[in-house]
Amino acid sequence: MGVFFLYNRHMNNIYVTTAIPYVNGKPHLGHACDYLLADIYARYQNGKGKSVRFQAGTDEHGNKIYKKAKELDIPVSKYVDENSKNFQDFIHKLGVEYTDFIRTTDESHEQSVQKIWEKLKDHIYSADYEGWYCEGCESFVTDKEYAENNGICPDHQTKYQRLSESNYYLRISDFKDQIKEAIESGKMLVLPEFRKKEILKLLADSPDVSISRPTSQLTWGVPVPGDDGQVMYVWVDALSNYITVLGYPEQDISDFWPANVQIVGKDILRFHAIIWPAMLLGLGLPLPKVILSHGFILANGQKMSKSIGNVVDPIEVLERHGLDAFRYFFTRHIDTFADSDFTWEKYDAAYENELANDLGNLVQRLATLCGKNDVSAPDFSAAPDAEYTDYMDNFEFTRAIEYAWGKVQDINRRIDDTKPWALVKEDKDAGRELLASLVSDLLSANELLKPFLPDVTAKISDIFTAKTITPPETPLFPKN
Repeated sequence: MGVFFLYNRHMNNIYVTTAIPYVNGKPHLGHACDYLLADIYARYQNGKGKSVRFQAGTDEHGNKIYKKAKELDIPVSKYVDENSKNFQDFIHKLGVEYTDFIRTTDESHEQSVQKIWEKLKDHIYSADYEGWYCEGCESFVTDKEYAENNGICPDHQTKYQRLSESNYYLRISDFKDQIKEAIESGKMLVLPEFRKKEILKLLADSPDVSISRPTSQLTWGVPVPGDDGQVMYVWVDALSNYITVLGYPEQDISDFWPANVQIVGKDILRFHAIIWPAMLLGLGLPLPKVILSHGFILANGQKMSKSIGNVVDPIEVLERHGLDAFRYFFTRHIDTFADSDFTWEKYDAAYENELANDLGNLVQRLATLCGKNDVSAPDFSAAPDAEYTDYMDNFEFTRAIEYAWGKVQDINRRIDDTKPWALVKEDKDAGRELLASLVSDLLSANELLKPFLPDVTAKISDIFTAKTITPPETPLFPKN
């Protein structure tokens, strides 16, 4: 009985994580994707009565941050404090509700990662290394990758540096077979499927990974236990945040670990699907259930780049049409898994033709018809929708919102076909019954949209569950 209770208690717990960004720059649209996808899933699970923990945070160690603070001539601690707050403010502006926020400069985290290092000691060794390094990625690359990329990092468009130094290494080779088996069997699901194939190929060639830097090269970081000449490199420090935020290793984290889903951009998937599982296996911890990798947001078909000058500021997008429009576009028109294109023309068209017309006008005219004909709020309870549930449970968020939006469009078509304004004149009771049925349909669609559009769906619920249905005084989506 005790085991059965424990199993059910864990089944009711959900843990969702987002990649922690470096604080050496402003939040960008890629960060917004992480937060939005995690928030949608967390809200969906909360709606099912689950107990959800949702982690976010900031990665605050490393040379890039140290150099940036020096450029600005401010203390590094002040620089990371200010930028961590910028990210927290950004997350709140997105309407995202996390439960846990972690900073890698938190004293408790720094102490925990030193204990994690000690626990991994059997899989760590010291060696001299000479190889190609990208400061933007904070990682070494193989000679094969160097050649394939013509000596230039494809993500940062900077030349690789040739470095020679003595480091500590995590022996990835100790865990390759276990990681491969977990990915191939689906015990650790890598989404989308084509990314899984990429990871398996990378895993086969994956070398042991450098997890420290000499203090001559890096000082802003967590000291390696027992070696004052070395500082922990990003991987043990940053990746550990997913479990240190739960209290590991001081506390039993089995109530929420393994994570149900870890959401990352495709550019850091390899680290989360190879290095992170190796660390977890070395610690004797289970692997995450799902690693979801989303694509890049392009600008007019091109990757956003400061050098090209086509970077789109997410705050500017937010301010253009408000939060609901932002959340709507970046989940319905930006594919969960694939690279997708953003243009201002597409954004404005989605707002005016879909949000304002499909949903805003529907609410206005249906509430007006109900108000004129004394239609009361119908008895309503949300019924499970198998197709929608299947999409959400499988993290197919774009398909889920498409499906929900299809319901909104169906209601509009039904109104046009049945003409309730005419029916109430011919047969008042039949007309009112039809309007009540349309309200029920709208409330059903509204339930499906709640994880995506929490603000406007709350307003719609208030309008159509009130004792007296009246249209909103101002349009839900005013046209410019």
